[in-house]
Amino acid sequence: MTGARTARPLSLNTLVRLQRGPRTPAAPLLRLPVPEGMTAPMGCDAVAVPARFGPLVMPRLPRVGCVYADEAHWWWLVPSDSDYALEWPAPARYDTGAVVPDAPDLPGLIHRPDGTLPYTPPIPLYLAVCRLTDTTPSWSRPVTA
Repeated sequence: MTGARTARPLSLNTLVRLQRGPRTPAAPLLRLPVPEGMTAPMGCDAVAVPARFGPLVMPRLPRVGCVYADEAHWWWLVPSDSDYALEWPAPARYDTGAVVPDAPDLPGLIHRPDGTLPYTPPIPLYLAVCRLTDTTPSWSRPVTA
């Protein structure tokens, strides 16, 4: 048989990235920067919450990474793909690539951790946001057929 091709299985990472699809922005994207002297070996995404929740989230976290804020939102830098298998509860928003959509200007850095990693651990952040929004974490919800 000539011309027969075998299909290569796609990895889970590839499927997640395909689901997100290509982005062709009309305007330049604002991306939260990793502060000078810090490294982001796992890439960066961001979790945004309305500004009123920001001061309530901070004390609930065992470690706080880089946090940016403006009048409307606070953003926490998390490792890339921290949304895998998590449904971030509204009004939180997960921003792939630490891109800040709909922000007129780049938010200011309001917290910088000691050390060289800019990340807030995503699971404690997720649990803090779930608690504040009175949302059951996705892994604790009943499974339905």
